[in-house]
Amino acid sequence: MIATDTLVSFFLETRQHTENICKPLEIEDYVVQPIVDVSPPKWHLGHTTWFFEEFILKPHKPNYRLFHEDFAFVFNSYYENVGKRVIRNDRGNLSRPGVANVYDYRHYVTNEMRDFLSEEISAEVEEILLIGIHHEKQHQELLVTDIKYILGNNPLLPKYNDSFSENPPQNFSQEWIAMEEGIYEIGHNSSDEFCYDNELGRHKVFLHEYKISNKLITNSEYLEFINTGGYTDFNLWHAEGWDWVQQNNISAPMYWHEIDGEWHQYSMSGLQKINLEAPVSHISYFEAFAFAQWKDCRLPTEFEWEAAQKNFEWGSRWEWTESAYLPYPGYTKAPGAIGEYNGKFMVNQKVLRGGSVATPKKHTRHTYRNFFQTNLRWQFTGLRLAK
Repeated sequence: MIATDTLVSFFLETRQHTENICKPLEIEDYVVQPIVDVSPPKWHLGHTTWFFEEFILKPHKPNYRLFHEDFAFVFNSYYENVGKRVIRNDRGNLSRPGVANVYDYRHYVTNEMRDFLSEEISAEVEEILLIGIHHEKQHQELLVTDIKYILGNNPLLPKYNDSFSENPPQNFSQEWIAMEEGIYEIGHNSSDEFCYDNELGRHKVFLHEYKISNKLITNSEYLEFINTGGYTDFNLWHAEGWDWVQQNNISAPMYWHEIDGEWHQYSMSGLQKINLEAPVSHISYFEAFAFAQWKDCRLPTEFEWEAAQKNFEWGSRWEWTESAYLPYPGYTKAPGAIGEYNGKFMVNQKVLRGGSVATPKKHTRHTYRNFFQTNLRWQFTGLRLAK
């Protein structure tokens, strides 16, 4: 078990960081939901609070009184086991509860949790608490990328702030890392370090000899793909990807704008000229696959990525892999609502590895398995080639 003081500090710093992310927002920014995949910042603030109330305070704190009896309906996300909820694409239609009321809710639950954690807790509660903390960290990343989508689709293209650095340079030459054929162990080793259940089931995989790039694909390389007709050559794309390009008029990564013959990118600092040496970001799996085809290469599998990750830097972009999001050997869902956290999404998704500039500290590791549908690109997604 982790020392109580350490847990409390970890909990409180996580709660505070979520609110820090929202400090640059105008009050109107808290309610906007441009697309179904993007939730209003106000909803994130409430949902991450509801998680602690629903799974810790209600069942484990004696005489706990709900802040508001209807907030579970408003802030539940997808947990069928705990009742009805507002459907996802209606989150932006909720003008009430107001932002101030949601912050009151956050502070009420945080204080109730602080009081609860002043006493010794069981191993079961500690496990749920750690899931709740890391669940909030996941939503911190979603907050950042949802805020970027909200502001980046405002015709005024307002900046969020000047301190968020989203295009870290790769100050090294590109090389191919040669990996030998053999058996590799994949997955979390069940040590005391936190992990999600989808990382468990450490197992062996056989990998053929392969090479993987030490460097992510840059904007400069991706621009060459655009300029040579990458978005108009159907031979490079999956059939579904080509349909997606045609139906949505896709011709560049998300947030790219061609102005007077020059490419610009909307960033958290506002509209800026493309940084050619920065890793490309905000691309779908479809685009990552097509680029790899154009380069006569491929995307690594998640197993190849994990086996090689000690040999390259990672963490600035979520990296698309060629692996479907599937359970590891021996995977079993936990009973009840907590079991809905990962297992129910193991269909029609691709695995991403590594983390991004929006991933909070203390929340990524080389076994972390992110997953998204193939057309999504509002996260900081990029690619690394293999062959």
